[in-house]
Amino acid sequence: MKNQEINKLHNESFFACAKKDICKYWTVYIMAIPMLIFFILFSYRPMVGLVIAFKNFSVRKGIWDSAWCGFDNFRRFFKDPFFLRNIVNTFRISISSIIFGFPAPILFALLVNELNSKKFAKSIQTITYLPHFISLVVICGMIQTFVSSSGIITRLVEIISGNDIKESLLNNTKNFVPIYVLSDIWQQIGWSSIIYTAAIAGVPQELYEASSIDGAGRLRQVLNVTLPAILPTIILMLILKLGGILNVGYEKIILLNNPFNADVSEVLSYYVYQKGIQNNDFGLSTAAGLFNSVINMIFVIGANVISKRSIGSGLW
Repeated sequence: MKNQEINKLHNESFFACAKKDICKYWTVYIMAIPMLIFFILFSYRPMVGLVIAFKNFSVRKGIWDSAWCGFDNFRRFFKDPFFLRNIVNTFRISISSIIFGFPAPILFALLVNELNSKKFAKSIQTITYLPHFISLVVICGMIQTFVSSSGIITRLVEIISGNDIKESLLNNTKNFVPIYVLSDIWQQIGWSSIIYTAAIAGVPQELYEASSIDGAGRLRQVLNVTLPAILPTIILMLILKLGGILNVGYEKIILLNNPFNADVSEVLSYYVYQKGIQNNDFGLSTAAGLFNSVINMIFVIGANVISKRSIGSGLW
């Protein structure tokens, strides 16, 4: 009886605090309503379509009138001769992007923060933001031009290696992942550094003054003050990055893909695009997409658990 009374009082206290909070910050809650509606309509409502993965889907019959097929779509997906290749390619590109691409905006934000001239720092930031706003089609067109047989990057590689290159660098399977990752860094480094720049700006100046009094130089301040202060932000962004480890966008793959590099360029999202859009095999593509989402969820949960146990900070 006492436990029931305690739970009742606890619930009443919770609802009283929630009501008080809503009354105090009612404008914030009203502003959140459009975003909540957006997620309900475009994120949660479409999840009903996941049942297509367990059906022999027919466009004529619709989702609910199509016949159930159990796990047949998943069996076809796992038995596909290109399944293992696509998974390996996806992990290869994602892991390479995390290893080389994830630290890049952090280092860039730290370097910009160390510039004495604020006007020069803003100019550098503006220049690095620009590629983010350029259409991906234009970006990939520029990449293909730069790495063509007469492109500027190809010429630089010839000078460095001493070899005469007669074809596009994209035709060599060994070059596809480096080109993909480096071009992605170039396109996103400025935009991705914004959140780290904001985190660095929030570090109390008293910490720098205290470390300076103790004799710490600029490098020591970065290592012992700035990095520990922005570590929660870095961990948060890393968890989110790991949560999309299989989400290598098919758009860039389509634009850079050719018959010479297909063995290393075709990834899981490209497979979903081929089966769903080109071949109209919606059941198989939905099964592949659901598999992708489950793996990503496992990585998010695993990364969060490791983060909570190691540094006591995570997404939840």
